[in-house]
Amino acid sequence: MKRAFAMGAVVTVAVLAVSSAIYGPEMVAGYRFMDALDQHYANYEANGGAWPQIQDSCALCHGTNGQPRDAQYASLAGLPAPYIEAQLHAFAEGRRLSPQMTPLAANLTPDQIKFLADYFARQQPERTEAPSRDEALEQRGQVTIATRGCTACHGEGLSGSPLAPRIAGQGERYLIDQLTAFKQGQRKDPSQAMNAMTSTLSEEEIRATAHFLANQRPASTPEAK
Repeated sequence: MKRAFAMGAVVTVAVLAVSSAIYGPEMVAGYRFMDALDQHYANYEANGGAWPQIQDSCALCHGTNGQPRDAQYASLAGLPAPYIEAQLHAFAEGRRLSPQMTPLAANLTPDQIKFLADYFARQQPERTEAPSRDEALEQRGQVTIATRGCTACHGEGLSGSPLAPRIAGQGERYLIDQLTAFKQGQRKDPSQAMNAMTSTLSEEEIRATAHFLANQRPASTPEAK
C-alpha cells in the first residue's frame, strides 16, 4: 500500500513537472498580461475617470490622449485649457466652422467642454510626425517665425499660452491648412492678429513655417503630467 502510494506520488510529481514545463511559460505570460491590463485600466481611470470617458470619442481623429498619428488633425495634448475651451465654444456657437467639429461641439454641455479642456491640457504632448527634413526649408521657416514674433502669443518654445495654442510638433499638413485658412479668411482670429500676419506670407513661407514647426519637439506644459 505504501509502495503504491509512493508510486502515485512520484507519478503526480512527474505529471506536474511536465505540465509546468509545457504550460508554465504560457501561464506566466497570461499573468503578466492580466497585470498589465489591470495597470492600464488603473492608469486610465486615474487620468480621466471610469470607462467610458467622453474624450474617447475624440480619439478617432485626434488620437489616444489627444495625440494623433495623422498629420491633418490637430494634436490636443498639452494645449492650454483656456484655448481648448474657447475653441470648443467657438465651434458650438458657429463662430468657427467645421463639418465635423461644429455638430459635435454643439452637443456638449459647458461642464463637458471644461472637462475636455482640462483633460487634454494635462496630457503629455509629442510630435505628431517627423517629416523628412529639408534644412533649407526649415531654416527659412525659423526665420519667418522669428521675424513675425510668433513666441509673443504662442509662448516660449511655441508650446502654447492662454492666448494661443501650441504649434511646436503639430502635423505639417494641419499647420499648412490652418495658416492658409487664416490667410484666405476662412478662419477668423477674434483679435485679427493671425489674419493680418498670414496675409503677408507667401505659400512658400507657409510651407517653410509648417515644416519647421512640425519638426520641433514640444515642451511639456505646466498642466501636462
